[in-house]
Amino acid sequence: DVQLVESGGGLVETGGSLRLSCAASGFFEDDYAIGWFRQAPGKEREGVSCTSLTDGTTYYADSVKGRFTIANDNAKYTNYLQMNNVKPEDTATYFCVAVLNPWNPDNRPIATTLCAGLYTYRGQGTQVTVSS
Repeated sequence: DVQLVESGGGLVETGGSLRLSCAASGFFEDDYAIGWFRQAPGKEREGVSCTSLTDGTTYYADSVKGRFTIANDNAKYTNYLQMNNVKPEDTATYFCVAVLNPWNPDNRPIATTLCAGLYTYRGQGTQVTVSS
């Protein structure tokens, strides 16, 4: 079974940094896309950043461009979200999401489609709170 386990959340001051990790298990080949969503109380979920090993694409939401960086350790099947210069509006529960063997009939960037919500697996989430 595929499992995604997030870690690294916590309380951080505005302008500070935090690194989230997502440990994936049950992956047996490098044909997948993985990334991060977030959801704050009363707000819709937002695709934050995603990356695809299948087609080599990466996606960042406009709200995090230039501040967040996604990285993948392929050997360990671990994905990281480095969050720099955080803001109070980054406060949310962050979820790791993934899709294996992504189906892409329209030939769109797979990272973009994953961050649009086309994921199969989702972790339990880790809370990030940014104090002002």
